[in-house]
Amino acid sequence: MDKLTSMKVFVRVAKLGSFSAAAEDLGISKAMASKHITALENTLGVRLLNRTTRKISLTEVGSAYRERVKHILAEIEETEISVSQLNTEPRGTLKMMAPTSFGAFHLSRAAADFMEEYPEISVELILSDREADLAEEGLDIAVHVGELSDSSLIARRIASARMVVCASPEYLERHGVPQEPEDLVNHSCLLFTPRFPANEWYFRKDETDITVKVSGCMRSNVGDTLRVGGIKGLGLIQQPTYMVGQDIKMGRLQVVLEDYEPPQRPIYVMYLHRRHLSAKVRAFVDFLIERFQPIPYWDEWTS
Repeated sequence: MDKLTSMKVFVRVAKLGSFSAAAEDLGISKAMASKHITALENTLGVRLLNRTTRKISLTEVGSAYRERVKHILAEIEETEISVSQLNTEPRGTLKMMAPTSFGAFHLSRAAADFMEEYPEISVELILSDREADLAEEGLDIAVHVGELSDSSLIARRIASARMVVCASPEYLERHGVPQEPEDLVNHSCLLFTPRFPANEWYFRKDETDITVKVSGCMRSNVGDTLRVGGIKGLGLIQQPTYMVGQDIKMGRLQVVLEDYEPPQRPIYVMYLHRRHLSAKVRAFVDFLIERFQPIPYWDEWTS
């Protein structure tokens, strides 16, 4: 017999003083109610109820057992309600991972605004450029820039990443504006070392791919370092607009070679399951889509 059900039957019989009344209340037969009590007594090795033809009463052990069981059943009910609320109301800790630059520039701000809207949410944000393993790392969601390699995950596209070449107006005034990708060989190009090879920049025009080998006075594994170098006039940078869009809008950087811009890359938010999706994940995914679509705010300068 299911022990939890047997415990519920026992509490009802003890309260109502009748197998028939308890059975009717629980929607089971009187015989089944009797079997549940017998199963409990056999498992515990004690008599819980005194049975006579006229009445049913608790034994001393049965009375003590009832008090313990009532607390257990109350805690179980409270736990079930709590878990159910977690799936209907956004609350709890939202653990997520995002690429370093996108996370620092945009997801951190989005998370802060989301927590302001949902005060019962807390966030653990991991910034890393490695591929996330949601199941292994216990992540609720991960943001991914580029095409997906794991088809087992649920992914929703929240935006697109444009890759542009830009420099400070001062640099372009001193060194001239490149008109063709090949002109970059005569310019200082700041290199992002995680890109392999770091000294090759990619372009496309009229369905034709173009690769140019470049060099410059600065290399870094952190995109924001190169962004600052570009603003300071050290050279040209090829960066996603989610990093440099605000600088372009404010005039700190100027886009060049727009006709040769590479294809845009998708930005996805990924999670493990579609069924029984927790309220916190569902709410945050919807929040990101509304925040970044149809045109992300970092590309507002294009209009």
